Amino acid sequence: MSHQSNKVGSATEAVEKLRSGMNVFIHGGAATPTPLIEALCRRTDLTDVRLYHMHLEGPAPFVEPACHGRITSISLFAGGSVRQAIQEGHADFVPVFLSDIPGLFRSGLIRLDAAILQVSPPDRHGFCSLGTSVDAARAAADCAPLLIAEINRQMPRTHGHSVLPLNSFAACIETDRPLHEHPPGVETPVEAAIGDQIAKLIEDGATLQTGIGAIPDAVLSRLHDKHDLGIHTEMFSDRVVDLVHAGVITNRRKRIYPGQIVTSFVTGTRRLFDFVDDNPQVAFYPCDITNDTNLLRKIEKLVAVNSALQVDLTGQVCADSLGHRIYSGIGGQMDFIRGAAMSPGGRAIIALPSTAAGGRISRITAELTAGAGVVTTRGHVQWVVTEYGAVNLHGLSLRQRGDALISIAHPDFRGELRGQLNSIRHYC
Repeated sequence: MSHQSNKVGSATEAVEKLRSGMNVFIHGGAATPTPLIEALCRRTDLTDVRLYHMHLEGPAPFVEPACHGRITSISLFAGGSVRQAIQEGHADFVPVFLSDIPGLFRSGLIRLDAAILQVSPPDRHGFCSLGTSVDAARAAADCAPLLIAEINRQMPRTHGHSVLPLNSFAACIETDRPLHEHPPGVETPVEAAIGDQIAKLIEDGATLQTGIGAIPDAVLSRLHDKHDLGIHTEMFSDRVVDLVHAGVITNRRKRIYPGQIVTSFVTGTRRLFDFVDDNPQVAFYPCDITNDTNLLRKIEKLVAVNSALQVDLTGQVCADSLGHRIYSGIGGQMDFIRGAAMSPGGRAIIALPSTAAGGRISRITAELTAGAGVVTTRGHVQWVVTEYGAVNLHGLSLRQRGDALISIAHPDFRGELRGQLNSIRHYC
């Protein structure tokens, strides 16, 4: 596999090109370049290095005590490996729409000095692929003057705006290791009921945006009786492959990127990675293209399914934090909620279980927890779905919204919510 042997070396040698004070982008998701991250963290001579990244898979040694004061993680979308560090003040977080992240790099508002990427082996023309994650990595690769790569035999070669010339890398390592995988979980009765509710809202010929997780999987597994569905999303996982093989997803009726599944990144299992490998029906584009609201509004019957942690009785949606504690990020929720709302025949859906903490806490609340971030405003929200039903809040007054949301709250909490709503009305 070796190419340009003067640039190929060990991980330790590759990260020697990094210097103190640098802003460094780290490729994310299944494309997380773990060996290079580990080598970077062994550089005890480095100080004031800032790592900009989205969700990373695998270990995150840069948030361990040994790296405190030397390396700072700055999440543009926080994953489980960095949540505690953000909470404790050893890492930081940027609230930002996914569609805006490439612009931060291209404008220089966040000046990148280097990018650490995981790519496919070069083809016969000398081009590597960003593989499973084009998202913001495309802009990072275009803007950072120093590129360091892990060239992994097992990284799929993907179509779209995903290629980089091998000679653009200042240093690289060669590996042959499995990508980080995210297998589907076992469906619960609550997730099944939510999937049933959402499937009823999806018509033949619709174009879908769904993410990863139990609820999107539950929805996708209930669409086998649909016809000619399309996909235009920021990401997808294994359940989409099932629908392609079943002939349900054809992309035949799409007028924007007709005949193609459009995505920015994928997360799933080896089966998914094999599906996207050299597959011309799957096009990977940067997230400022996949999530461009001006584009999304032109897609007919766009159905966007996004999750939430909490919804208050006015329709405000919190999806990124548990009170003051950062849990994930804004991501593409607002991009697609607004795009689907403006799409001809589109539907914007927020889906969540009615309770949390084993049924002890209602996710539908009179008001959001102190410190909780509003990701989707009450002016943008449309459909809200729990296992107890689906309601469309668009055009409803505050009083009507409260009544509608209580109707899909867990029965154990409806009386309490009704009393709180009446108190709010009396106060007003």
